[in-house]
Amino acid sequence: MTQLSVNINKVATLRNARGENVPDVQKFACDCEALGAQGITVHPRPDQRHIKYDDVFSLRPLVKTEFNIEGYPSEEFIDLVLKVKPEQVTLVPDAPGDLTSHDGWDVAANKEFLTSVVDRFREAGIRTSIFVGTDIDNIKEAARTGADRVELYTKPYADGYEANRELAVAPFVEASRAAHQAGLGVNAGHDLNLQNLAYFHARVPYLNEVSIGHAIIADALYLGIGETIRRYRECLV
Repeated sequence: MTQLSVNINKVATLRNARGENVPDVQKFACDCEALGAQGITVHPRPDQRHIKYDDVFSLRPLVKTEFNIEGYPSEEFIDLVLKVKPEQVTLVPDAPGDLTSHDGWDVAANKEFLTSVVDRFREAGIRTSIFVGTDIDNIKEAARTGADRVELYTKPYADGYEANRELAVAPFVEASRAAHQAGLGVNAGHDLNLQNLAYFHARVPYLNEVSIGHAIIADALYLGIGETIRRYRECLV
């Protein structure tokens, strides 16, 4: 069964716009779980423009499903993850000033670095996922770092979905099979939404988890968060 992890960064962005505690990020995470989310994802960036490091510490005792922390593995980030000890950490190659993730790791070019980071998290008992594209050789390199999973960067699928969904999903089908054959679990995320998620889920095998934030929060403005989570869960049946 594919799990739905809700990324709550955009809720923190809204809160930070007023400098107070409305909406309450911690309460929102708990409500998402109560309404059917099977995980909570946060992406604390160095400029703390949405989720702050203090939020991550506050969320740790509250999240009862799966807590996934994603980000670039700087020493500050690594230290945070090792202190919080989430169920999963997702390594993302984004620069500090990036608005959002826009590519996966070139694992071969960063293999020594990634392997050392994965080793540190494994010693702490934290599952590690590496954010990648669909290149098969790159996915095999990710397996050689000792990572537990890869997260497939799905923006290319989302961009091509309307024009030709079968063509758009084909590389992800092959990538997921290759990851499974290499002993990796498979996550996916970026620009998945209510229009394209069900087809992606139906076609891509071995899919453990999807992490979705922006689209869920945008849909919740119209549908409410409970109905939104229900509809996303339906896409994963």
